Amino acid sequence: MYKIVFSDIDGTLLNHDRELSPSTISTIKELKDKLPFVLISARMPAAMRHLQANLDINEQPIICYNGGLILVDGQAVSSTEIPLNTLESLCDFNQNMNCHLSLYHSDEWYVPEYDQWAAREENNTKVKPEIKSNNDVLSVWKQDNKGAHKIMAMGDEAHIDKIKDYLSENFPEQLHLYCSKPTYLEISNKEISKLTAIKFLLKNHFKITTEETIAFGDNYNDVEMIKGVGMGVAVGNARKEVLEVANIVTQSGKEDGVANSLKELFKI
Repeated sequence: MYKIVFSDIDGTLLNHDRELSPSTISTIKELKDKLPFVLISARMPAAMRHLQANLDINEQPIICYNGGLILVDGQAVSSTEIPLNTLESLCDFNQNMNCHLSLYHSDEWYVPEYDQWAAREENNTKVKPEIKSNNDVLSVWKQDNKGAHKIMAMGDEAHIDKIKDYLSENFPEQLHLYCSKPTYLEISNKEISKLTAIKFLLKNHFKITTEETIAFGDNYNDVEMIKGVGMGVAVGNARKEVLEVANIVTQSGKEDGVANSLKELFKI
């Protein structure tokens, strides 16, 4: 029998207004006393906490930045950053193109200016960025000996392609590059994934096996997780790559696929 559920957020758990539907909230509230429900996302912690609160699962760990940061009781139990010198190389390369680079570390989110990209991300995640040039952020992080949990490059397709090519050429073993759409490039440390984070929590916190685990997802960064757990569930709107490795396919995120699937699996 399954003992824990992990769910991606964007495209998976949220409805078309990018919110939790009443059905999703009531289903998870009913389930949470029977087994843990854990959020797992590319988002920063601040963009996940309000959803945790709505679902009444504040006591559960959260997996942020695709596994780059794992929080238990608000404390980091695992943190994997992009090294500062890699960040410096990218910022130098980007100097002439001036593509939007959002820099993230834990609950810090810095944007070089408040442009359309920053506004869109704020609207999606309900978190307000701090405006600071990439170079200023780098000099502060250098003093604090910090790297980035995530970099988001946002801009026109040609610029994004150039950045992707540059990073794949120069840091093939170090970086994981993931285009959620042609104008968005998410950059994280290659050592981590959603599956590595799940395995870390299962072993160190829950003492549950991967075979006893259910995970929901929709996008490229969910493939390994969906393939690696006991029951991998793809929502109906998932990418082809996710649909191909899933054990079952439920309705789309906009049609409460996660809630419907949980009701069926746990007879709620």
